[in-house]
Amino acid sequence: MAESFGRAAPVRHGMRAYLLIVAMWVRSTLTYRASFAIMTFGNAAGSGLEFVTILLMFSHIDELGGFGLPEVALLYGASATALGLADLLLGNVERLGARVRDGTLDVLLVRPAPVYVQVAADRFALRRIGRLSQAAVVLGWALSRAPVDWTPGRAVMVAAMLVSGAAIYGAIFTLGAAFQFWAQDAAEVQNSFTYGGNAMLQYPPTVFAKDLVRGVTYIIPLAFVNWLPALRLLGRDDPLGLPGWVDFLGPVVAAVMCGGAALAWRAGLRGYRSTGS
Repeated sequence: MAESFGRAAPVRHGMRAYLLIVAMWVRSTLTYRASFAIMTFGNAAGSGLEFVTILLMFSHIDELGGFGLPEVALLYGASATALGLADLLLGNVERLGARVRDGTLDVLLVRPAPVYVQVAADRFALRRIGRLSQAAVVLGWALSRAPVDWTPGRAVMVAAMLVSGAAIYGAIFTLGAAFQFWAQDAAEVQNSFTYGGNAMLQYPPTVFAKDLVRGVTYIIPLAFVNWLPALRLLGRDDPLGLPGWVDFLGPVVAAVMCGGAALAWRAGLRGYRSTGS
């Protein structure tokens, strides 16, 4: 029991440090409330244009790949909400490359808080809640209109889909940041898997080639963010013909990816050499 308490202490310390840093930046942001409101609204409106594109598309068609508007909105809302949550909490880790290049990462190494926590919480952008709110509104509308036979189990599955999706995106943010210990300028590569993956997951898997669907299922498992659990919710067949139990593996995939991301981060930090400046 004492050993478990000892292992949990660093986690609590890290969470406390994260919350303290976030609270500091939130107070700073809310000092200028009008500016915050404008930037939040702009963030929501900018991300909302993606859904406007879908609405314009459905003004000319009834179905896309066999999916109606509420079903596509469900895919959009689930992926965008998961990404918005991960971006809000961990999105700043993508700035690690700039810190490595200018040497400011060295400052974080001597502070009494985990480096990852400091990087993730630094300059916490509360305005990103605009993207998250817009996606959540679309998701709420889609869940009320999509042809889902609701049960307590399906409600839990929606919650698990969002949490697992956010964890998967967070793991990708972290893996991209860890890679920057060596590459130093790889943020765009990371963005191709996060924001690029989100753009793809907003549309039904039936509109993509099966080789691409296999790639985001077996290699970079983005399909577990929303495709597979949403297909289960909607009672639709998996285009790859996978066993039904695979649809419930989102939390397992998220845990494995987070574990791999943690190992990659530790390896990158352990191998980090200062700029020498």
